[in-house]
Amino acid sequence: MADVADSPAPDDDVAELSYEQARDELVRVVSELEQGGATLEQSIALWERGEALARRCEEWLVGAKARLDAARAAADHDSRASS
Repeated sequence: MADVADSPAPDDDVAELSYEQARDELVRVVSELEQGGATLEQSIALWERGEALARRCEEWLVGAKARLDAARAAADHDSRASS
């Protein structure tokens, strides 16, 4: 396990991650927490990182839903206009 002092702050690079990268790292963080054996400080750092990763995944999913809704609305508008 990496030393907490060597780890980036929970949100430092999360904004740069793709959905898949954030999801995969979140799975790793959860697995590491479930294994136990980490110090309290390490567990807190992992938890904070996991929270940041979960927020990033949610941002991606909300954005994807908005894009789908906009595409559906545009398609609905186009089909009405051509009728």
